[in-house]
Parts: sequence; structure tokens; C-alpha cells
Amino acid sequence: MRRLWPEPSAELDSGELLSAYPRADRPLLRANMITSLDGAATLEGRSGALGSPADQDLMKRLRMQADVVVVGAGTIRVEGYGATLLDAEAQAWRTAHGLTPHPRFAAVTRSGDVPAKFFTDPPTPPIVITYASAPHDYPADTEVIDCGDSSVDPAVMVAELAARGLTQILCEGGPHLLGGLVAADLVDELCLTLSPTLAGPGSVRIVAGPPSAPRRLTPTHVLTDGTHLYLRHTRPTTP
Repeated sequence: MRRLWPEPSAELDSGELLSAYPRADRPLLRANMITSLDGAATLEGRSGALGSPADQDLMKRLRMQADVVVVGAGTIRVEGYGATLLDAEAQAWRTAHGLTPHPRFAAVTRSGDVPAKFFTDPPTPPIVITYASAPHDYPADTEVIDCGDSSVDPAVMVAELAARGLTQILCEGGPHLLGGLVAADLVDELCLTLSPTLAGPGSVRIVAGPPSAPRRLTPTHVLTDGTHLYLRHTRPTTP
């Protein structure tokens, strides 16, 4: 991985790549998504099909910096997430930097249906983010957070996570979850991988949901692995 902009670089080592995506000294909601050249969020139904080994490595490094990784239950199912998000090397890095070996893992669900793999041998107590009137049939060690009465309120979700000390939030989609966060103006940073692929008609975008007001972010850098581009945009700094 090397930097194309603002200052071109040679290959970035592991430490330099982590430094390009630092933890913040304030609450941060960072989203990590991938898109094709023509704006598709998936290929053959999965976002992972658009990625590359370097994209997977960057995803790991973003998780290494997070307090909690938040993913929609549908995306967990389609992408085949397991309960463990980091390998031994990443766990060792977190421990050496004063963090718990694993970030918390939170599934967001409207239906109450969360894949069984999410609950299989989790390294930390799993979190289910839902709402009061949804089904609540989960394993005993699950931390269930109700963030509304009849739907999940994104602002309540972020506040509830922060109240538990989980202030560095990494959202990995899917489109409906990210769409709700964008509409509520809660996204502080977007890390977007641009895949050199034309997916063609019929695919979803990285956000879904009712229309909302557009919001501008500030470009921070552009990296490349030789095929994919890695864009980082952040919320503009308030004077």
C-alpha cells in the first residue's frame, strides 16, 4: 500500500498504515465501505467480492483501532461474519497499546433475527442493538441494547455505546444501517475502497433509505495497492 495524495509515498509499513487511520481523542464514528467504479456496493450479492487482500488487511487495521465494530445483521449473514474479528497478531498489537485484545462486536437488527455464527464462541460478550418491541431471544451472555420503541434510533445507539465506554465506533454497513447514520449526521469519517470493477445495473449503493440532506466531508488521503483506491474523508473541522 502506498500513498498517492496528498504526498506520494513509497510502500507504507504496518505502523505507517495504522498511523494513517488513527484513533481519535474524541468520540468517533468511522464507516468502512467498498464500492465499484459505477457505484455498486456489492458484486453477486456480496461486498467482499469487490475487495482484495489489501482491502481485507486495511479492514483488519481499522478494527484494531476500534472499541466496537457495528454491523447490520443482514450483512453479518450475507458476508459470513464469525464472532472473532481479529487474528493473534492484531490482538497482540491492541494489548501492547493498552486496549482489550478484541473490540466489542455489535449486530444491529430490526427483525430480531441474528445469525447463529455471531454467537458462536465470541471472544467478548456479543451486543445486539435492537428496539423494545422486537423479539429478544438471544443467548444468556448477550448484551441487548434497546435503542427505541418501534425502530432503532441511530443517535440513541451511538449514545448508548458511548455510555459503555465504546466511543471509537467502526461501522461496516450494510447500506440501511449506514444510510440511517448518514441521515442522522452521525458519520465523522468515511473510509471508502474504490474497486476497479464495473458491476453493471441492479446493484445497491453503500447507503439505502429515505432521502436526506447532503453532507460534505473533507478528503484526507488517497492510498493504492496498485489496483484499488482507498479514500479517507473526515468531517470538516469546526473553526
